Amino acid sequence: MTQRIHLLAGVLATLIIASFFSASLLSELLGSTQTIVAVKALIVMPGLFLLIPAIAATGVSGFILSKSRQGRLVAAKKKRMPFIAANGVLILVPCAIFLHRWAAAGTFDTSFYLVQGLELLAGATNLALMGLNIRDGMKMSGRSRKS
Repeated sequence: MTQRIHLLAGVLATLIIASFFSASLLSELLGSTQTIVAVKALIVMPGLFLLIPAIAATGVSGFILSKSRQGRLVAAKKKRMPFIAANGVLILVPCAIFLHRWAAAGTFDTSFYLVQGLELLAGATNLALMGLNIRDGMKMSGRSRKS
C-alpha cells in the first residue's frame, strides 16, 4: 500500500510541477496579460494546495519505504530529496506567491521577469531531479530495465 501511495503521490507532484512550468512558460510567451494573471492565480490556488500534500505524501511514504531498503538507488534518491524540498520551499513557493501578487497588481516589470526566470529555472531543476527519482524508483520496483 505504501508503495502505491508513493508512486501515485510522486507522479501527481511531478505532473503538477510540469503543468505549472508549462502553463507559466506558455502564458508568458503566447498569452495576454489576463492569461498570465489567471495562470499565476491558479498556480497559487488551488495549485499549491494540491502540490504541497502530494509532495508531503511522496516524502513520508518514501521515508517509510527507504527504512527497509538499501543500495545505490536508494542512496541517490535520498541525496536528491533535500535539494527538491529546499528548492520547493525556499524558491518555488515564494516565487509563485510573489508572481501571483505582482500579476494581480499588473506589475510586469524587471523584478517580475527576473523572479519568473528564477521560478522557471528552479522548476526545471526540480522536474529533472524528480524525473531521476522516478527513474530510480521504477528500477527498484522492477518496472524498468536495470542498467
